[in-house]
Amino acid sequence: MAKYKLEYIWLDGKKPVPELRGKTTLKEFDQPPTLNDLPLWGFDGSSTMQAEGHKSDCILKPVALYPDAARKNAYIVLSEVMLPDGTPHPSNGRATAPDDPDVWFGFEQEYFLYKDGRPLGFPEHGYPGPQGPYYCGVGYKYMGGIARTIVDEHLDLCLHAGINHEGINAEVAKGQWEFQIFGKGSHKAADDMWTARYLMMRLCEKYEVDVVWHCKPIKGDWNGSGMHTNFSTKYMREIGGKDYLEDLMKVFEKNIPEHIAVYGPDNHLRLTGLHETQAIDKFSYALSDRGASVRLPVNFIKHGYKGYLEDRRPNSEADPYQIVSQIIKSISEVPVGEMAVA
Repeated sequence: MAKYKLEYIWLDGKKPVPELRGKTTLKEFDQPPTLNDLPLWGFDGSSTMQAEGHKSDCILKPVALYPDAARKNAYIVLSEVMLPDGTPHPSNGRATAPDDPDVWFGFEQEYFLYKDGRPLGFPEHGYPGPQGPYYCGVGYKYMGGIARTIVDEHLDLCLHAGINHEGINAEVAKGQWEFQIFGKGSHKAADDMWTARYLMMRLCEKYEVDVVWHCKPIKGDWNGSGMHTNFSTKYMREIGGKDYLEDLMKVFEKNIPEHIAVYGPDNHLRLTGLHETQAIDKFSYALSDRGASVRLPVNFIKHGYKGYLEDRRPNSEADPYQIVSQIIKSISEVPVGEMAVA
């Protein structure tokens, strides 16, 4: 028998976007545990904005298990929050996304790394040179400090955990970076994204650096941070067509308020029509257009209007579960028979 460290992580009740919480338990197993081996656990919901003090027990239900390279004999246990009666807690965004293995999502998570109240590489007073050379840049004068060390270490932690990491790059503003995660099914990419965020935040504790997920931490002529969301269904990948695209985009335009409501707080600061965005109250879609609400990939039309689409409106702080849930909801409004979402 060996003892294993199990770090249960979950989303609290903060609004409009939850934050991560975590605590460790130790359990003995004859061999490395699987998800089915893990017990339910409880926590004090009154301290996480998920219960009142006189009736504070909430339940953690394990939903995904990740090897934790930063600790010996350790795993990260991503958990849903449940009520004591076994039903999903009202804050449980994961439970709102229907379980569909044939819808695929990819998230492009942008973020800033901060130290001493400013992005890494910013001078103590004023600003660095204008943005432009920082995007996918190389060299200390562009990258500055320990940013690349953190980003590369985070990538290795994610890969060890089995997270379907697709890539990393420095972004347009100084101190801004991005990683991409893809998953098949309505939960996989969102599960991996929340776990990857946890790994990044915990890693940065070691370097005394903060991760800033806010969509527009630097005012003025600097790019904000998005979480561009790529999505497809089996129908979109295998049948598609111009008529279907146009019908789907009409639904997305009709549902602007519903999408914006879950695409992250303060998005009006980012979706201005500048800095590779469309205005928050407008909707557009176009081939290869990073200033559109929805971008069609460069070969989408050439391939018969089939493939995936990129919704560029979600911001860096948004809850992936809520994004997934709303996109699936809008897709379901386009009637195409049995293969509409499957």
